[in-house]
Amino acid sequence: METQEFKIIAKTFQGLEEVLAKEITELGANNIEIGRRMVSFTGDKEMLYRANFCLRTAVKVLKPIRHFTAEDADEVYDVVKKMNWEQYMDCSNTFLVDAVVFSEKFRHSKFAAYRVKDGIADYFREKTGERPNVSITNPDIRINIHIADNDVTISLDSSGESLHQRGYRTGSVPAPLNEVLAAGMIMLSGWNGECDLIDPMCGSGTILIEAALIAMNIYPGVFRKEFAFEKWKDFDEDLFDKIYNDDSQERDFDHKIYGYDINRQAVAIAMDNARSAGVNKVVDITQRDFYEFEQPMEKAVMITNPPYGERITTDDLLGLYETIGERLKHAFVGNDAWVLSYRDECFAKIGMRPSTRYALFNGALECEFRKYQIFDGKLSERREEGLDIKSEDERMHNMKFKPHRRREDDEDEDYEGKRGFNDDDHYFKSRPYNSRKPFEKDKKSFDRTKKGSFDFYKDNENTELDRRAFKWGDRKAGSWDERKSSSKSFEEDRKSFSKDRNSFDKDRKSSDRDRKPFERNRKPYDGERRSYDKEGGAYNRDRKYGDKKYDDRNRRNDRDRRDGKGRDERKNKWGFDSEGRPFRRDNDE
Repeated sequence: METQEFKIIAKTFQGLEEVLAKEITELGANNIEIGRRMVSFTGDKEMLYRANFCLRTAVKVLKPIRHFTAEDADEVYDVVKKMNWEQYMDCSNTFLVDAVVFSEKFRHSKFAAYRVKDGIADYFREKTGERPNVSITNPDIRINIHIADNDVTISLDSSGESLHQRGYRTGSVPAPLNEVLAAGMIMLSGWNGECDLIDPMCGSGTILIEAALIAMNIYPGVFRKEFAFEKWKDFDEDLFDKIYNDDSQERDFDHKIYGYDINRQAVAIAMDNARSAGVNKVVDITQRDFYEFEQPMEKAVMITNPPYGERITTDDLLGLYETIGERLKHAFVGNDAWVLSYRDECFAKIGMRPSTRYALFNGALECEFRKYQIFDGKLSERREEGLDIKSEDERMHNMKFKPHRRREDDEDEDYEGKRGFNDDDHYFKSRPYNSRKPFEKDKKSFDRTKKGSFDFYKDNENTELDRRAFKWGDRKAGSWDERKSSSKSFEEDRKSFSKDRNSFDKDRKSSDRDRKPFERNRKPYDGERRSYDKEGGAYNRDRKYGDKKYDDRNRRNDRDRRDGKGRDERKNKWGFDSEGRPFRRDNDE
């Protein structure tokens, strides 16, 4: 067995680096260093196997084999071609190169991977006259190249498929939560099986199953069919069988894990997944709408991932978050609730201040994981009683917390219209609390007095205009008094405009395509163009008028000659003064 230690890199999601570092420390690794979306450490072959088999928040486990600097892809090719690849593979093996590039000098990650592939193929061609083949679906050897500026690292991928693919999932729902993210959320909450856990919007049951595995200390690798290191030349099968068959760390779980969902199909899928993972005895999943949520009999922790309005949504998204806040305040007193969501306006509808926030990524969405402590009475009264709301670790974390994006003070005031979503894509449909009709309480969202209308700034002086609503840049909207003093008040102008417009609409007569008046109850155009003669009778425009066609020009001249007044005579009645203002000549006399 190989006992020499080497460097190992475990990749994870942004925001879970410290959780992963704690896991690696418990495994007994050395020289642990935290980076961005990764944790590096040193260990032997057994540590490499255990990292793949035991880590819950790792996505990949890499073994670096070469580090160098390069200015372009040709230099990478030269170094790769000189490496001794025979100690890792031979011509009978298939391989795949995956590239991650953060560099101005290497603009195309696939081209860098292509040059590494060329270097390996040319190495074996010169050595043996043959070359190994590339396989995209199930390669024997996976090679990872990471380029940051001009620093290049060549690594062997010991995991194969991403470690979030545990192997217990038999079915899925739209937009399922990633298993690594779910495990990281549970570990960030501090829950370790000491009480009940509830997910009232469980979907396919990812949080429930990961919580059960953590509570019983079952390693996630037990469900995997294979790891990439099992195809390596130096694979130690006896060592890995020893790790795989060791269940001494497993423990009993004396509490319960409850999951609810309004969708019957999601409940069935979650039950099948829990049964596949072997945790169905400790996980209880039933169909229930969240507005029916009641106070649990025992102390519990809630961890949930409600819809964001992106990949899945509800008929009344903001109403759903209002229901979450209402149920937490009245039916979850004395417990802690953790909510993962994407929109600030959704968090605002919960109506409570979080005690702790973590910035996490759910796929490409920059989310926040917030903790709410629910208790009776006011916070000031609880503090007077000596209740310590936040722990020292939470205070330290809050001091270092940085949100994903810049928050605007008025961003939570209004939601509709900022970001669209498709109601046809969702599977989760929530009935608002107290059977409130969708959007009935949020009817102000459809008024003209929301952000984007000048009335919005009446009570919000010196508010910066939203460039998405007006596209005016960063100009300041002056106070309401300044705008009112510069001209007539906006209200008076609007009333005057409305009055004039009503008068205009009342007296206005529509006209046909030839600018001739017609009544509003006239039948719509039926396809045959018709005009009117002097007596108001309709006639075909193509009929003969004397010995020639009665065309538009003749009709206009006939109109001008009516009553002996032509256009020239009409024009002579009007003139323009020195400043260009029109006046009637008849009035000058």
